[in-house]
Amino acid sequence: MDIRILDFDGSLTSQKRLLSAYNPRIIDFKDFSSSARLWMSRKTAGLISLRLEDISGGINFLGSGDFHHISSLTTEKISEPFILIVFDLHPDWDILPPFLGCGSWVTRSLRNKSILKCFLIGPSSQDIAFPYIQTGNLKLLENNRLEIYPYAHIPSTVFLRRVPSNSSMRLEKGFLRTKIYWDELKGKNLNDFLLTVISRLPTKKVYLSIDKDCLKSEYALTNWEEGYLSLEDLLMMLKSIRNNLDILGVDITGDYSKPFFSKRLKSFISRLDHPKDIKADIFSNEKISAVNELTNLKIISALFS
Repeated sequence: MDIRILDFDGSLTSQKRLLSAYNPRIIDFKDFSSSARLWMSRKTAGLISLRLEDISGGINFLGSGDFHHISSLTTEKISEPFILIVFDLHPDWDILPPFLGCGSWVTRSLRNKSILKCFLIGPSSQDIAFPYIQTGNLKLLENNRLEIYPYAHIPSTVFLRRVPSNSSMRLEKGFLRTKIYWDELKGKNLNDFLLTVISRLPTKKVYLSIDKDCLKSEYALTNWEEGYLSLEDLLMMLKSIRNNLDILGVDITGDYSKPFFSKRLKSFISRLDHPKDIKADIFSNEKISAVNELTNLKIISALFS
């Protein structure tokens, strides 16, 4: 098992127990800490991708969820057919620019025809509610290539856009609008749910992308909103995946780092995009690191012990 820290923001190198237990390879990307945060240019993406040439298998820690779009660079290294399973509070499926951003990386990744299907597990943010859902990549829902399973979410309404039929939702179509009733995880036996998903996969090869903002704040202190999954729920699903599927690789985001930008535009957009009040704000850096480190260690153990 290879464990790597793609060190964009220093959020992992302070986790001494993780470093001591697994001696991960640390790849220094701090020269891209500003230019890659939230979104990146094609030039920046190309330079980062070059440093990832020898990345295959194992776990890649990416740091803050602001760098989740690096997942689109790691998944494109896989040429064989596989399933992408994403645990996240946000769907990251936007169709608006920037296309190399943390809010649109799923859309970009699914241009890769090697990804046969994608499952988003846990997205429960306002991004799947009106008006934000209007810029979601609804076309990906066709033929169930993308399925979305929120932990809990009220029905969403989409106006003036076609919403394809999909196994993960029930549609109520009206004049100029479609109402989406989500297949929520809340109240389900999550092991049974996951086994049902696994039973209809076209391949056993999977890649996992885990953003810890899908978890309650007692298990993850991020610079985004708080999710709804318990750590026990997540670990149980990861163990079920480990026992029934072949894991090609894993990336983990949702560690904490305070956004810093060298350019005013990014700084301004970051202030608009990030929530104003987050649980991490009331804790010390040491406490934040300790909470996230414990969850990271338990995720590694669930996947590979």
